[in-house]
Amino acid sequence: MPDWERRFRAPRVSLPGWARDAPERSLFISNATGTFELYAWDRATGRQRQATDRPNGTVDGTLSPDGAWLWWFADHDGDEFGVWMRQPFAGGEDETAVPGLAASFPAGLALGRDGTVVVGRMTEEDGTTLHVARPGAEPVEVYRHRQSAGVGDLSHDGSLLAIEHTEHGDAMHSAVRVTRLDGTTVAELDDTRGGTEELGLSVLGFAPVAGDPRLLIGHQRRGRWEPMIWDPLTGEQTELPTELPGDVHASWLPDASGLLLEHSRHARDELWRHDLAAGESALVETPPGTISGATGRPDGTVEYLWSSAAEPPRVVSTAGGTVLDPPGLRAPRSLPVTDVWVEGPGGRVHALVQRPEVGEGPFPTVFDIHGGPTAHDSDAFTAGPAAWLDHGFAVVRVNYRGSTGYGRAWTDALKHRVGLIELEDIAAVREWAVASGLADPERLVLTGGSWGGYLTLLGIGTQPDAWTVGVAAVPVADYVAAYEDEMEALKALDRTLLGGSPDEVPERFEASSPITYVDQVRAPVYISAGLNDPRCPIRQIENYVARLAERGVTHEVYRYEAGHGSLVVEERIKQVAQEIRFAREHLPGPAPAPEPVAR
Repeated sequence: MPDWERRFRAPRVSLPGWARDAPERSLFISNATGTFELYAWDRATGRQRQATDRPNGTVDGTLSPDGAWLWWFADHDGDEFGVWMRQPFAGGEDETAVPGLAASFPAGLALGRDGTVVVGRMTEEDGTTLHVARPGAEPVEVYRHRQSAGVGDLSHDGSLLAIEHTEHGDAMHSAVRVTRLDGTTVAELDDTRGGTEELGLSVLGFAPVAGDPRLLIGHQRRGRWEPMIWDPLTGEQTELPTELPGDVHASWLPDASGLLLEHSRHARDELWRHDLAAGESALVETPPGTISGATGRPDGTVEYLWSSAAEPPRVVSTAGGTVLDPPGLRAPRSLPVTDVWVEGPGGRVHALVQRPEVGEGPFPTVFDIHGGPTAHDSDAFTAGPAAWLDHGFAVVRVNYRGSTGYGRAWTDALKHRVGLIELEDIAAVREWAVASGLADPERLVLTGGSWGGYLTLLGIGTQPDAWTVGVAAVPVADYVAAYEDEMEALKALDRTLLGGSPDEVPERFEASSPITYVDQVRAPVYISAGLNDPRCPIRQIENYVARLAERGVTHEVYRYEAGHGSLVVEERIKQVAQEIRFAREHLPGPAPAPEPVAR
């Protein structure tokens, strides 16, 4: 079996979550059976069991505070529209968790210690609604708004509910409201009011101890994400300014004496402990790379999921050793990344570059563009880019304007000229890659999934001379049709990004839509699409494909029975093999490496 396949097939595990009042009971995600599913783990006995088993996988789940129940979200074949189910932690029949609530897109979930549940729902008809369900009673609606919102957290005693909302209409910058469980407002915190620019807030969790109503909040008041503590009963705000230059996300330590800080900057992460009484932070020693989640345990240890571009992920404890070791096949190492900074039209652009292990440049080069758009590529282990490397391609990943980890201004720059802004940054890095001798200008592949797939189609239309092949997975292809069919939360995001709906700003949707430029496309195009995708729906992709066919552009379309991507390992291998095969067939010159095999 080639290494690129082994990286996909090797069993992986997520960072285990744990029940707050029963820390020996944990929940994690694994692909050990070939599909990503939820697993219950009793740390006291060592017993692990697969809790869910569905054809298209399950990754959205949590444990009740007492560890008695495992909750999971049941949609239909990846369409993200469904209801919450639950089953006993030790195993047993699934049951509808909150009878009386119809299917919807999820908008958060909070479980109280007395059995109270808060469920967030989003539908086209109702917008966002939040419902409180107490044991033995019908669920009661306590919140409703047309704009996007979600359940933040329940206080330790279950009397206070934190809600993130965007009632002001900016889906990129949330405000926070704390209410009683009857929906009456206790306090409001809104950094979008009264300033020259809108600042976002995020709910990070109520203090995890009895009698403490304080709420941990993320804010952007100093140009990046930082934590603060807010007491909604008194109004007191305690900002926790750090000297850390990047985004700082925080979680409570189990006794609320301090915080665990995750510092993200320039595609890499650090961990810090912050002592609230002393007002001091101490670095938790971790290797260079990416930390994809961390949690403080009641015994004072910290567990975290770590990887780098070269090293496969592992769940590590500060007590030493691996916390959770998946059985079977081990993922082969890949190649490290090199940091490149390029001057772009909006400032310095950061790119992560990987060169093939064998050969001299210029190489056939893949520009693998991340989705989101408010996300970023990092120094993390990723099987997709590693597969291109194994086939002799250089890989370049660009953290364009709109990416996180470079300050609020860099993220918020993505407005109105959506797509075109990101492509300006990608073009600047492309020029560097060619001028430096890394990339062969006649053999350049533009690829990505989701927003990265959107930028791929937009790029081959607006920059037709720059790219040899386009490979787009689950993309936005016809922006107006996508807006009409997509889930409500994404409609709100699109209105924020573009300044209105297609009826209000038709010229912006037209300028940012790949289908506008389809007549300029010359590169062969490969597109993969999920038939049940609520984020980048299939109709708008078919519109674009029909236009390609009318013009006789070389293209290939792969449709599969799932949603926004696949949680099935064999399906992912098949897709990657087809993408690489398509690129190799349509690049000039000799193939850089043996043909990939999809088993």
